[in-house]
Amino acid sequence: MQGSVIFDPLVAWPVLFGMAGLAIALLAYAIWGGLIGWFLRACSASVLLFALANPSFQNEDRTPLTDLILLVVDQSASQGISDRPAQIEAAIDAVTRRFATRPNTELKVVKLTDAEGDGGTLLMTRLAEALSEVPVARVAGAILLSDGQLHDLDRLPNMPAPLHLLLTGRSSDWDRRLIMRNAPAFAILGEPVTLTMRIEDQGRVPPSIGATVLLEIAVDGGEPQRFEVAVGRDIELPVTLPHGGMNVIQFTVPGLEGELTDRNNAAVVQINGVRDRLRVLLVSGEPHPGERTWRNLLKSDSSVDLVHFTILRPPEKQDRVPVSELSLIAFPTRELFLDKIDEFDLIIFDRYKRRGILPSLYLDNVRQYVEDGGAVLLAAGPDFATADSLFRSPLGEIIPAEPTSRVLEEGFRPAISELGNRHPVTEGLAGFSPETDDGPGWGRWFRLIDVVETSGHTVMTGIDERPLLVLDRVGEGRIALLASDHAWLWSRGFEGGGPQLELLRRLAHWMMKEPDLEEEALSASAEGQSMLITRRTLDSGARDVEITQPDGSTVTMSMEEVTPGRFQAEYSGPDIGLYRLSEGDMKAVVALGPSAPREFEETIATGAKLQAALGQTRGGIMALEDGFPDIRTVRPGRPAAGRGWIAYTPRDAYMTANVSIRSLIPGWVFLLVAAMLSVGAWLREGRR
Repeated sequence: MQGSVIFDPLVAWPVLFGMAGLAIALLAYAIWGGLIGWFLRACSASVLLFALANPSFQNEDRTPLTDLILLVVDQSASQGISDRPAQIEAAIDAVTRRFATRPNTELKVVKLTDAEGDGGTLLMTRLAEALSEVPVARVAGAILLSDGQLHDLDRLPNMPAPLHLLLTGRSSDWDRRLIMRNAPAFAILGEPVTLTMRIEDQGRVPPSIGATVLLEIAVDGGEPQRFEVAVGRDIELPVTLPHGGMNVIQFTVPGLEGELTDRNNAAVVQINGVRDRLRVLLVSGEPHPGERTWRNLLKSDSSVDLVHFTILRPPEKQDRVPVSELSLIAFPTRELFLDKIDEFDLIIFDRYKRRGILPSLYLDNVRQYVEDGGAVLLAAGPDFATADSLFRSPLGEIIPAEPTSRVLEEGFRPAISELGNRHPVTEGLAGFSPETDDGPGWGRWFRLIDVVETSGHTVMTGIDERPLLVLDRVGEGRIALLASDHAWLWSRGFEGGGPQLELLRRLAHWMMKEPDLEEEALSASAEGQSMLITRRTLDSGARDVEITQPDGSTVTMSMEEVTPGRFQAEYSGPDIGLYRLSEGDMKAVVALGPSAPREFEETIATGAKLQAALGQTRGGIMALEDGFPDIRTVRPGRPAAGRGWIAYTPRDAYMTANVSIRSLIPGWVFLLVAAMLSVGAWLREGRR
């Protein structure tokens, strides 16, 4: 029970103050008029005003509330290294036992784990959340159980009581870490890109540790290359990407005995390789309606550098017209097909036939160019079925279909073969035109060179399912044969046209070995801690992928066929790091999480980051390796930490269960006293 005197006026306070002012004015007039009873009149007025103020006695029924102590336990990844988990458990037990013996005190334990993504340790955010969940008037103190490495110091809440840090770790700790200073997300193929990294030691490093370290660099999980590098200095590494698409580069330094953890001894960088320009050589055997179409399609793409030559005047034409009047420049056959052939990414022969312009030596060089990794596309015309066909040249060794010498001149609609539905070049092409009862609503072609597939894959067919588009791999390169010269009808919109631009784009990218268009490929795309695994194949049947996690354990998952030739599976990785995927002969790697986890950037326990914040609340830092501190109580504003002890400030908080109010003096007493004083003033003045 708690009582106090309060005023509960019978009229509003402004009215009461107005009446007091009026009384003072009347008393002043009485004094000026010489009334000798003014003093008694003043007392009477005061009693009446005091009665209107209604002095009352307030009685509260209060229930005492316990003082709250918040214990915020940092259980982020960096708190799991060395013997810190044991220190945390021992500290929680010690804090619980000590406050259990404290009267009128309640301990609330809140725990903190790693933030989503790569947020690190959000210690202040968790403390603010804990404060918002309890009445602030009851908080008598807060204790942080952490290594002092946090990433949200700017979110320090307004503390109503002392804040302390129980520091895990040991003063003898040391650690080596690998830091990626910069790593671009994209790089141009064939051009070096510079990565900047640094290897540094933290903490109390033993004198026996050398100033150099062996750095291993592995691309796409392959055999690592080893380099001796210096410790404590920025290292610039020029890297040239080996292929287009995603390149996964892993940097690793060996772990040393005694260091805190090797989780920060590796970093994974993912760089997407893109082509700056696609250099294409287009050689047209003679002018025809489709020649302009090829040129327009290639020139419409700003990323394509096109070199185009058309044979306007064959050598056998003897009309005595000077060459200078027939061409702007001479056809640089030697320069193109011997000296600079390797500078082209794609060579297209459009209705070209043997006519003595390109000797067999040059065509054999084109064959060698393909076997060494180049790409050739043959758009065949009627001459492909004759004795002058390129198939009768050294190129015939790599052309995937043999002509039968027949040219079929009748209308037909190009169709995607059963295999073509699974091949990435033609998969889904039907979606680029409306469907009809006879298949994709593409316009008809009217010429097909009859060929017999000898190698490769037929992905499009023509009349009576004869090969129309045949793709093949030759050595390190690729070759494609389009057995018709009527593709230009699609670009003209004849009978609705067709997806010529999309088909050509896919053909070019497939020939350039773009990973997204590989017919046999295993890949994965990562988002956060999840990955989407995709297996492309021309074969059918169930597929299982084996996943090797960063710690060496393996998981096998079944893949579901989402479209013909495309199998997928989703997997959530438990840890940050490099994952290796395997399905049959196909292998791939993917990195989950950041290249260098933020939680392991700094692992040495320190109170330096929290020193200023704790000082604002008179709190202190206590290292657990020195023993657990004593618990004391101090008054607000006093130092709350000293040698071997920390303190909290009792808040004496309470909850009011009931309140009763009654008048301090009955009203009739005020009236009687005021009347007696007034009568006394009248008698005194009347006696005068």
